[in-house]
Amino acid sequence: MPQRVTRWTRIMAWASVTVHILIVTTGGLVRLTGSGLGCPTWPMCTEDSLVPTPEMGFHGIIEFGNRTLTGLLCAVALLMFLAVWNTRGSGMRLVTPALWIGILTIVQAVVGGVTVWLELHPAAVGIHFLISAVLVTIASTLLVRVLRAEPVPASPLGASLSGRGLVLVLSLVTAVWVWVTVYVGSLTTGSGPHAGDEASARNGLDPELMQHLHSYPAYILLVCAIVLVWLSVRSRIPGAGATAIGVLALVVAQAVIGVWQSNTGLPIGLVSAHMTLSCVTIAVMTANLVVVRRGVAASRVESSPAGAGSRSGVAPVR
Repeated sequence: MPQRVTRWTRIMAWASVTVHILIVTTGGLVRLTGSGLGCPTWPMCTEDSLVPTPEMGFHGIIEFGNRTLTGLLCAVALLMFLAVWNTRGSGMRLVTPALWIGILTIVQAVVGGVTVWLELHPAAVGIHFLISAVLVTIASTLLVRVLRAEPVPASPLGASLSGRGLVLVLSLVTAVWVWVTVYVGSLTTGSGPHAGDEASARNGLDPELMQHLHSYPAYILLVCAIVLVWLSVRSRIPGAGATAIGVLALVVAQAVIGVWQSNTGLPIGLVSAHMTLSCVTIAVMTANLVVVRRGVAASRVESSPAGAGSRSGVAPVR
């Protein structure tokens, strides 16, 4: 087990983000193809078989295929944890998020089983999706920490609400609106036609009204993302401008896909892309928040009486 961040650690960090976005895509396909109850029980596929039977056809294969990915997620989580275990005490704070990824991956599997028991109740499906979004957030935070491979700086609380401090505030505000938009989007999906099975209930909300309500936080998010790009580029915080531009590009892409899918009867391909990109947006937004936080903390260290640490013997945080 490595005592520092190595190439293997970085590979596992990228893999962790990737698989948790991938499971959202495959889970969406289960729902969009009406295969949510392709395996009608859990943890068995049927009362007598762990795997789908030929009689279950296409839907059984799709649902069971998504279930088997949980094994991949668990394997990646374990390897990620082992890859960072000996970095404890380094100040990089890699072990705790890696541990939480493992715990929540198991929780997610159980919630998926409960969702099947509840015959794809929209509330359970929504929770199932939001847990995946939380996992993407933690995995993205871990990825940035691994790529930086340096101690996490002290909290930047108390930073000035100007300059880099203002960028941090707007990054937090933008992150909140990303989550609000994603949550309202999950409610909108819960009111629409893609229930995962013909017999599954809907949440009772009006689909057309929800599409309009979903657009309002998206408009606010778009404005926040535009201003965030402007401030991030001006701040010259390393990585902030690039991640902010990434957030804006994804928000624009999501807006285009959202309007397109609503005007074309919610085709499976567009809905799947919309779901996947929502998690990609969360990942990039998280990366922006982490790098901005580090930049603000670094500014506070450099402006402190100890300066950049040359006199105190403490190296500045990048």
